[in-house]
Amino acid sequence: MLSNKSPLVSVVIPAYNHEKFVQETIHSIIKQTYQNIELIIIDDGSKDTTWNKINELKKKCEERFTRVHFETQENQGTCNTLNKLISLTKGDYVYFIASDDIAKPQAIEKQIIAITKNNAIVAVGDNEIVDHNSIRIGWDKKRNNCDLKYAYYKTFGAFLKLKEKKSDFGTYAQLLRGNHIPNGCLIEKKTLLQIPRFTPSAPLEDYFMHLQLSKIGKYCFLNEVLFSYRWHENNTIKQAEKMKIASDKTLKYEENLVSKLPNKKWEKIFKKEKYKTIILFSLGKIIKLYKKRELFTKKTILEIFGYQILLKKK
Repeated sequence: MLSNKSPLVSVVIPAYNHEKFVQETIHSIIKQTYQNIELIIIDDGSKDTTWNKINELKKKCEERFTRVHFETQENQGTCNTLNKLISLTKGDYVYFIASDDIAKPQAIEKQIIAITKNNAIVAVGDNEIVDHNSIRIGWDKKRNNCDLKYAYYKTFGAFLKLKEKKSDFGTYAQLLRGNHIPNGCLIEKKTLLQIPRFTPSAPLEDYFMHLQLSKIGKYCFLNEVLFSYRWHENNTIKQAEKMKIASDKTLKYEENLVSKLPNKKWEKIFKKEKYKTIILFSLGKIIKLYKKRELFTKKTILEIFGYQILLKKK
């Protein structure tokens, strides 16, 4: 265990309509083995009893943490709330957690050791998946809930095909292929302050943040479960059409952003990955069509379009 002389970690929780879960989230931070923590929570105008649930734990939090700041406000949306939360932090590192998720007791301690040891700006562990009742579950091939012992994906990292030594984890190019960063990130604050503020013009907040951070420094993935990601009926990620629109809007904003940067390296990478995505999407559509008509095997179609050559140029 690290001592109170260790760097201050600011844990920030944007809370909204999570009356059933928010106390479990707060308790998971109280139980952290890492000691030097400040806890900052903003209730973004919840319509249920979330704010009351937060305040019920205020005394216990004041006894546990170096500093506590709780406040409620009229609903301003996630982006504005996150910007305000960051502005209130005094720590050397910032740890993000949603008000329905759960951090494992050694999460912050292990991540701060990893971020220092690897000279990284972001450290994150794997995520297990829990349901509405905090029971660990898995996903089938289509990401439907299933019993863990029958699961095709037992963790979020397994779904993302992450490995501890994966060389391109957290690189800008890798992120342009998808938001492949698990939840529960510990981030160096001085680096976080270098990137643009969150904006509704890039509605996938975490994706936008990681795209910016990946241009500055190194990511570190710990191949162990340090976080419980809650999967229930209100997850935005389950609303496929809404998610697709938000992702496209975020990438469109990013494309405009990099086009204005003096360093054209990022614009070149963006265009290259965008071109690859178009090619791969087109190939996927063709393969699906030809397989349906039983004209060619998948292998034959890939050979026809020189897919192996395309991969070698990555």
